[in-house]
Amino acid sequence: MNAWLAKVHLTQGWLPATLFTLTALALILLVLTGLTHGRWRTLLRQIAVAMGIGALGLLVTWLVSDVFMLFGVSLGWMVIITVALGFMAVGFAICILITSRGWRRLLAALSVLLCLLSTGLRVDIIYGEFTTLGSLFSVTLYPDYGSHQTARPAMSVAQWRSRASRGDLPAYPSTGRSYSVRIPNDNSRFLARPADIYLPPAALSKKPPALPVFVLLAGQPGSPDRLFTAGAIPAMMDAYAAEHDGLAPVVVSPDQNGSSFHNSLCVDSPVYGKAETYLSRDVPAWIRTNLPVDSKPQLWAIGGFSQGGTCSTQLGARHPDVYGSMLPADGELEPTQGRQDQMIKDYFGGDRKRFLAQVPARAIMDRAPSSQRLFTAAGSNDKESQHNMMVIAKAASQAGMSVQAVVTQGSGHDWHTVKTAWKPGLEWLGEAMGMGPMSKPIQDFPDIVEMSIS
Repeated sequence: MNAWLAKVHLTQGWLPATLFTLTALALILLVLTGLTHGRWRTLLRQIAVAMGIGALGLLVTWLVSDVFMLFGVSLGWMVIITVALGFMAVGFAICILITSRGWRRLLAALSVLLCLLSTGLRVDIIYGEFTTLGSLFSVTLYPDYGSHQTARPAMSVAQWRSRASRGDLPAYPSTGRSYSVRIPNDNSRFLARPADIYLPPAALSKKPPALPVFVLLAGQPGSPDRLFTAGAIPAMMDAYAAEHDGLAPVVVSPDQNGSSFHNSLCVDSPVYGKAETYLSRDVPAWIRTNLPVDSKPQLWAIGGFSQGGTCSTQLGARHPDVYGSMLPADGELEPTQGRQDQMIKDYFGGDRKRFLAQVPARAIMDRAPSSQRLFTAAGSNDKESQHNMMVIAKAASQAGMSVQAVVTQGSGHDWHTVKTAWKPGLEWLGEAMGMGPMSKPIQDFPDIVEMSIS
């Protein structure tokens, strides 16, 4: 795909504005031509049929989303209503397509296509899943890290900040850089796709500090690229670095599933291989060897969205010697893949104790007391994730962890929750990791409600 096309935005800018405008104009023209040709009774019947189709679409989508839960989580009312309106618009255009001739029939056929595209794009805007045409077609946006080498750490973060206060920092660029890299799987042999990495401005200095690390996981289906683009990770980290003398975490988004169609549960299993070993041994080893980072667990965080959020609370709790903090958004209470009894048979050899050892709240309590940190978030329209968040947050608090739980207003099980919540999460963990004080209290961040853990 052409590089310019790959960067065309799907959630903002000229493309959605143009598509929505063309769709509205096509539908309006269908209505007006029906009136000018004296077919108003036929037009009313077509509108009535379309409204019936929309009502049926509303019912079916609600049943799929909230009754049968075919996607594991509710789609949310914004999506349900969007799909229902799409049913209605497509139904109206099809009615005219069937009963008309000539250019009006061609316009109706075009309207069907425009309505389908507009509905799909509107759903994508609600979720924030695919942000560019490139992300839709899995086009990698970042250059290969290849043989690129960053300098080894020359000082601590505290020393970097001290030099910043004196105005004698080594030169560094104004923004960070993102790369794609295939992380070796020497211990696990897990078949992972390439990871994405973000190096903040300070890491690109000839004398970088030993920086904190964020290991962040996309959901399922998803990919490392999806996390970087839908989560707006480079822009978020650049904004943080601009306020902290070039300091921000080194971010690595490894692949925990091997494919958008796989769910490894982030465990070692005979189904998709040793994902846990890959994420707890191979990935950290490569980061320590190749990037300017501090190796102390208290300066490492693991986070993620949805299935990646669940994985982060599993892995963080089970490997406190690697990850000192957790940053989940919209995670689940336990690893989930189909019927639980079949999942335990397939992934854990029928051993329920092995499965229970992967349940985050149990893993946390099994290792109490803990000095880890947990910043956890859920969208206000995602009640199930809010419940999950509070169960795990309470277990973490009881285990002695420092805990912050927030609800993002106006979002659901989507990337808007991630982008809204991880800004204060970055500030909170950044302060704990020594990169500088928070810019403001958590409750003062836009669209954030801090939850009480009791």
